[in-house]
Amino acid sequence: MAIEKGRLRDFGLQSERVLWPAKGPGAFEREVQAMERAVGLTTLDKAVAWAQTKSMWPDTFGLACCAIEMMSIVSARYDIARFGMEAFRSSPRQADLLIVSGRVAHKMAAPLRQIYDQMLEPKWVIAMGACASSGGMFNNYAVLQGVDKIVAVDVHVPGCPPRPEALVEGIVRLQEKIKAGVPPAYEIRGVAS
Repeated sequence: MAIEKGRLRDFGLQSERVLWPAKGPGAFEREVQAMERAVGLTTLDKAVAWAQTKSMWPDTFGLACCAIEMMSIVSARYDIARFGMEAFRSSPRQADLLIVSGRVAHKMAAPLRQIYDQMLEPKWVIAMGACASSGGMFNNYAVLQGVDKIVAVDVHVPGCPPRPEALVEGIVRLQEKIKAGVPPAYEIRGVAS
């Protein structure tokens, strides 16, 4: 959560850091940061979060045109192996990231939910494309109006279909959330039953 500059000063906080916003970190803070980098000090929570971001195993749920864009992120051009996602898992019991790409028909809602339930915890979900996020242009009785009605979504990737770069950006944003200690969406919002 970012704090606006000068906001604490408006509340009457009279510290040197608040009154002198252009001043950089103090000598003690610089020494502690240098020591943390040299020694590698961290907390257990931060180490676990870092390990989780570097070893995500995606399970794909490709339903429409977005699936073609999703498949291309394992190619040499985009290479998500640099993020620790070498191979897509074909079993939900081996995956911790579900990428839902494309429109979800009501007939596919139950299988999607079953795959989500079979995934191990912690688990994350990326809704890729306008159709997975909100039903897209298909505002009718056959298409689910957003996959977040049946599973808790952590990151929505916009576009119709989104470019592979957009999906890579969504993966990076998800990794940033995990490193920051944000719990998975199902812990925050719960999951519709």
